[in-house]
Amino acid sequence: MSWSDPLPRRRAPLGAAAALVAALMLGGCLQPLYGPLSVGGGDVAAELRAIAIEPIPDRIGHYLGDDLIFDLNGTGSHDTPKYRLFVTLRESVQTPIIDTVTGLQSAATVVLNADYRLEPYGGGTPVTKGTAIVIASYDRNSQRFANIRAARDAEIRDAKQLSDQIRLRLAAALSKTDG
Repeated sequence: MSWSDPLPRRRAPLGAAAALVAALMLGGCLQPLYGPLSVGGGDVAAELRAIAIEPIPDRIGHYLGDDLIFDLNGTGSHDTPKYRLFVTLRESVQTPIIDTVTGLQSAATVVLNADYRLEPYGGGTPVTKGTAIVIASYDRNSQRFANIRAARDAEIRDAKQLSDQIRLRLAAALSKTDG
């Protein structure tokens, strides 16, 4: 073997074979989250469609509620509800950057905290509960209506991210239950 050969040619097939064996061994350990996993006679997607979302107050609650309806049941089917989802929102706006010349905020951050609780439709012990937190920033300038629209866009982005987080957490919780 000379110094110009980077590796002996024998090691490449052995490494590929070892990677293939490891992939085959680990292949049985993983389950797809939205696949045909049996949960009480149905799959996780069917369980998500069976969640009724309780009304969430305020404008940001409207955005979040619409996103949750679409994310949990994007098919448009009307399944019999088995669960009820309660969401409580807390919103705060922070202005971390201040222009030293004008003394006005040049950026703002919208922080949304969502406490959620998934209960069986007839009541009882919650299936899962938790808190999801998202943050969206936006630039501010001297135009008032541009600032209002930028803040609203940040709220809409926050609502979409919250919906994604809650959907993923609900799917993980429902995949562990017996339905």
